[in-house]
Amino acid sequence: MSEIIIYKSVDNQIEVNVQADGDTVWLTQQQLVNLFQSSKANISEHIKHIFESKELEEQATVRNFRTVQKEGKREVERNRLHYNLDVIISVGYRVNSKQGVQFRIWANKILKEYLVKGYALNERKLKESQQQFIALQQSIKLLENVVNQKQLNSDEATSLLKVITEYSHALSLLDQYDHQKLTIQKKVDKDINKLTYDEAIKQIILWRDSHDGGALFGNEKDASFKSSLETIYQTFDGDDLYPSTEEKAANLLYFVVKNHSFTDGNKRIAAGLFVFFLDKNRKLYNSDGSKIIADNALVAITIMIAESNTEEKDVMIKLIVNLMLS
Repeated sequence: MSEIIIYKSVDNQIEVNVQADGDTVWLTQQQLVNLFQSSKANISEHIKHIFESKELEEQATVRNFRTVQKEGKREVERNRLHYNLDVIISVGYRVNSKQGVQFRIWANKILKEYLVKGYALNERKLKESQQQFIALQQSIKLLENVVNQKQLNSDEATSLLKVITEYSHALSLLDQYDHQKLTIQKKVDKDINKLTYDEAIKQIILWRDSHDGGALFGNEKDASFKSSLETIYQTFDGDDLYPSTEEKAANLLYFVVKNHSFTDGNKRIAAGLFVFFLDKNRKLYNSDGSKIIADNALVAITIMIAESNTEEKDVMIKLIVNLMLS
């Protein structure tokens, strides 16, 4: 272990020694019980469901550490399972206690510090291009907005950070986004291959079965998913409201994320259908074979849509379309 952080609740009634190692923190099951003021059986059940539902991978989030504890007058070393921050926060959501809320606020602060450190490490390299550095300072505000609204896991945080630090065009677009200057170039595509409801459902079932998504993955709660598909093909006075393949794809991603039509897997389904629709229309890859939107960028965009306000829809669509047309 590299260091130990002392977590205390607001009222100082709960104190837990949090083990920090690498880019996360670790707690034993007993510490989780103490932290959330719950029972061992309850915490065990939550952890079991987290892994069974594939929300998190056990191998990536559980480690065995040697600890020293007093037993009578002796100090005994034992190997104990420890659970990382992703598991801790997931359990905290399920426990839904006052203590859980307090810990999530504290954990989110740690994550924000991690993001800022990542930004600082890249600052020297980015200063070589003053224009990029200024754009980074502006676009980091978008990161802060997302982090303030959602407790991200380390993979999500890394994906967001990579979008900011690796893609110069994305920096320019984010600067335009920040100043409300984004526009969509007029473009009309003929003979767009339509994604039907039956075809989409077939793909969702295929993803669920091939990735063991669980019974709730892709389970429709209402008719809003069918409505989302129909909306991207709407016309006005005989003209498509969304005339280009890119606009249809961007609106499909947005509607499926925001309508929350499924019991589980909304963001994954939205991103999957976005990719499937682009591939169906031969727009997924650039001429050099690279993806029109990189995987990390797609993760970040999907999260930003989920955390955005509905009145920000137009600017989100413009951002996605511009990324594809760059």
